[in-house]
Amino acid sequence: MFGSHLSIAGDLSNALREAESLGLDTVQIFTKNQRQWAVKPLDKGAADAWVAEQARLGWLGRTVAHDSYLINLASPDNDLWEKSIALMREEIERCERLRIGRLVSHPGAHTGSGVEAGLLRIARAYKRLLRETRGCSVMICLEDTAGGGSTLGRTFEELATLRELIFQEAGSDAEDRIGFCLDTCHAFAAGYDIATEAGARAMLDEFDRVCGLERLAVVHLNDSKGALGSRIDRHEHIGEGGVGLDGFRGVVNHPAVAAVPKIMETPKGKTPKGTPLDTLNLRRLRRLMRDGGPASGSARRRTGASRGAATR
Repeated sequence: MFGSHLSIAGDLSNALREAESLGLDTVQIFTKNQRQWAVKPLDKGAADAWVAEQARLGWLGRTVAHDSYLINLASPDNDLWEKSIALMREEIERCERLRIGRLVSHPGAHTGSGVEAGLLRIARAYKRLLRETRGCSVMICLEDTAGGGSTLGRTFEELATLRELIFQEAGSDAEDRIGFCLDTCHAFAAGYDIATEAGARAMLDEFDRVCGLERLAVVHLNDSKGALGSRIDRHEHIGEGGVGLDGFRGVVNHPAVAAVPKIMETPKGKTPKGTPLDTLNLRRLRRLMRDGGPASGSARRRTGASRGAATR
């Protein structure tokens, strides 16, 4: 199930129609301007049309949203923390109204308070959020990060600890509401060596051991401009960065991710001949699944298991 992050400019349903025209199986969107705190209420007509379009496509239950980059539930600053909680509540409620079942969220940045304090701050925010949105079916998908600055979630251990803290704080309100999103660019930049098929599979095995593949609800398929362990979060086209085609072959053919929405967040645009870049990336991914794909060059001919633990 392949999708892409697409724009809702002009109308929410434009993203669904564009995804259909590109031959995708699903889509990820921002439900609002992700760089603004101010939120206009959802237009009823636009929301109803979005739900109807999802139903027409047979995509109810498989679409994804990403929350605002402004949100920082780890912040030690009380004003920013409260604003972040309020905006995250709005994100959850909008997803519920639009029948988007998965909401991807970067954990946050501790900005100097320390990892333990930051993770606990996030957990306490979710205690409130899950209680205040009780009855919602939206799953929060905690995303791994490249680990730049004081951002949390660089390692699978941090993600697992965060989920456990949320369960300790929120109790039964957290049941079926907290999952994970795995980003391939972020994992590589964080130090997980997935530049070979064996390395990618070893990374997924480690994720299973630490977090549980049964809790993996979204995968972000992005190659990395940054080097292994660089902590640089810059996305590249499939097969054109540090991960390479061999790494993606190991990810997309893993049975645990077969039914998981796999979202491209690669650069947009068109070729000189007018072919959407999303189309080229999609072709590469489907080729890797269909026949193993082309060799990805000498830079990807390394073998053996992931060296991520040593790099991290």
